[in-house]
Amino acid sequence: MGQIDIYCQELQHKSQDTVNAMNLVGTTKDVLGKLRLNGWETFIEKVDLFCKKHDIDMPDMNAQYKVGTGHSCQQKDNITIEHHYHFDIFNDAIDFQLAELNSRFSEGAMELLTLSSALQPCNEI
Repeated sequence: MGQIDIYCQELQHKSQDTVNAMNLVGTTKDVLGKLRLNGWETFIEKVDLFCKKHDIDMPDMNAQYKVGTGHSCQQKDNITIEHHYHFDIFNDAIDFQLAELNSRFSEGAMELLTLSSALQPCNEI
């Protein structure tokens, strides 16, 4: 009977690990979503401080972003460098991470794993 108790305890530990992992995935999705919506200003302030600390020139974020060779005939959109960094790089990087998490951990899969972890192989006494 002692061996069965050891197996039951190990399975219960693995079930708890699954629940913790699913909670971590959910929390990560929430944090990334909040960062995407409200994190740009804080991020760019930290980049600015880093650049100043290390004597790195930061581009004028209000300047026009130029594609290709920079000739006006090649410019499709009139956007600023800040807009490009914010929406084309910062948000796209976060969107990529969220899409990856969502493809690997869909809501249905997360619920199934969480519910299956609740099924304990033996009852606690």
